[in-house]
Amino acid sequence: MILAKIFALFALAVMVTVLYAADPGPRNLLSGTFSEAAIVQSLLPAEKWRPYPVASDHPAWQALPQKLREAQIQLAEKSLDAEWPTPKASVLLDFARNGNRTRYEGIHFSRRGRLAAQVIAECMEGKGRFLDDIADGIWTICEETYWGLPAHLNMQKKGSGLPDATEPTVDLFAAETGMLLAWTDYLLGPQLDSVSLLLRERIRFETSRRVLSPCFERDDFWWMGFADIGRPVNNWNPWICSNWLTAALLLEKDPDRRTKTVHKILLCLDNFLNPYPSDGGCDEGPSYWNVAGGALYDCLDILNSVSAGKMTVFNDPLIKEIGRYICRVHVSGPYYINFADASVRASPDPSTVFRFGTSIQDPVMTSFGVLLAKKHDMGNQAVTDGRGVLRRVLPTLFSPNAMTTAPGAEPLLADVWMPGIQVMAARSKQGSSNGLYIAAQGGHNEESHNHNDVGNFIVYADGQPVIIDIGVETYTKKTFSSDRYSIWTMQSAYHNCPTINGVMQKNGREFCATDVAYTATKKKAVFRLDLAKAYLPEAGVKTWKREITFNRNKNILIADSYELSQVRDSTRLTLMTCLKPDITKQGVVTLLPAVKSRPVSIGFDANKLSPRVETIELKDAKLVREWGNTIFRISFTAKQLKTADSYVMTIKQ
Repeated sequence: MILAKIFALFALAVMVTVLYAADPGPRNLLSGTFSEAAIVQSLLPAEKWRPYPVASDHPAWQALPQKLREAQIQLAEKSLDAEWPTPKASVLLDFARNGNRTRYEGIHFSRRGRLAAQVIAECMEGKGRFLDDIADGIWTICEETYWGLPAHLNMQKKGSGLPDATEPTVDLFAAETGMLLAWTDYLLGPQLDSVSLLLRERIRFETSRRVLSPCFERDDFWWMGFADIGRPVNNWNPWICSNWLTAALLLEKDPDRRTKTVHKILLCLDNFLNPYPSDGGCDEGPSYWNVAGGALYDCLDILNSVSAGKMTVFNDPLIKEIGRYICRVHVSGPYYINFADASVRASPDPSTVFRFGTSIQDPVMTSFGVLLAKKHDMGNQAVTDGRGVLRRVLPTLFSPNAMTTAPGAEPLLADVWMPGIQVMAARSKQGSSNGLYIAAQGGHNEESHNHNDVGNFIVYADGQPVIIDIGVETYTKKTFSSDRYSIWTMQSAYHNCPTINGVMQKNGREFCATDVAYTATKKKAVFRLDLAKAYLPEAGVKTWKREITFNRNKNILIADSYELSQVRDSTRLTLMTCLKPDITKQGVVTLLPAVKSRPVSIGFDANKLSPRVETIELKDAKLVREWGNTIFRISFTAKQLKTADSYVMTIKQ
């Protein structure tokens, strides 16, 4: 009953027409609230901060479910006494030479995942059986020249290739390594000393040299947000800050430097939050929420803990909206709105969703976290992400019983409108995946992890994808280079967008939607925008108005009307689908789902448009995992070249 009322209030909140939200301007939510003096008064000393039981607290570890303890120990046993692989210089050079990321990353992440698993197993078992292997892991990682990835070596002054040992730079995974070693020191301090007093000394020396000192002394790392990089900082900021904060709070011995580090981290986080849209929309997509909004939560949760509740901002409206974003972009089951580089199947961390929801007192979010935990069989399966992220493993292990015992539920919101990133979503019925679902976007073509996709939309039927956004291939050097938009998955012609006068959309902040508005009622949802500015002048487009009307429990109308200054080439409307299209019936494209569900038909004016189906064989492993071996592109080509016309497509079951 309570959830129903919450859903109803949410629906009422979007039953208005809202235009694009302006930049709210600097908030300085954290640094403006907590000065250095306030931090001094709030922080617990390192020796008094006990966020989780240490290994010597045997009753606390033994109180965890037996199946969970057995699973964690079995996970660690798989690699016990195995060799610790060492990457060669030639493997480090892969990225600079051929763009390959995976050979080095496989070694890097497996080392850290193995160490984390053994640390947790030793805490649970408490017999010293894993200590030598843990010592080997610590020493091996400390012997690495660089704790980050070759793909990020462009941060060093000498550029990509091999790491410069004289200039430690802090990327995502250098910071994560510092976090891993800091938690290892915290959990197993006396046990490590029993092996050698030099182990913890080495942890502190290397973490200070590679993470704490560079972050404290430098302001020019782009992810900090102090330098103008031409766009807002992205997930790197809270992701690194969460790990930097952990390492500093656990390992920094100088109280004054510890305080100043926390204050600098607050300044960095404000650089992330200041340009953030008030609706909490993440333009990086739901698969990045774990390390964007979710990593922000890690920071805020740590600050709340280390200050015994004195440093908390969970009642702030922006923080609440950043949390709720992950519920708003959930479609059904494993599926999420996947614009830009986002994956269609996201994996939000259950504990983070649950605890974030608890902190902001949002029962929809906490229920979603419970559901995710049950799908992961929390409490019975080993907790790991394979990358050594103990900042997520520890809170999952010691999460409240409610995370696995309370009833869980999908959000399944009837309407979503995030004007800051110009993303809408609507479904046939609140709380149900039955029927049709549509999500669409306006925005611009310089979003973080951008694709040229202004005006793109996706459609689901009975919780299954029908009209799709294909997402992104496995990352390579090319993905984040000047050649990014030569990759087909980034181009508007492979999104559900028009190609005008033979011209695709262009990347850049100025290539954007205009006149964007959304209206929602119980019977209908309407999304309007003009796509004209998303194209270069040679497209010759004066206006291209797209209106998406969702008549709930009936159909979805995609209505495009345009005016061109001249006609030089063909104009095409594209639809991408994972279902094989049948175009044998005039004026109708039929899509037959692979699972038991009603067929979906796309009606169009056969006097104006001519459909053609292109089969695309997928070769990239990531895309194959998400869509199978084949997807299809339906191109509707205008039969007559006109300077003004309109088209309507009707999607229904």
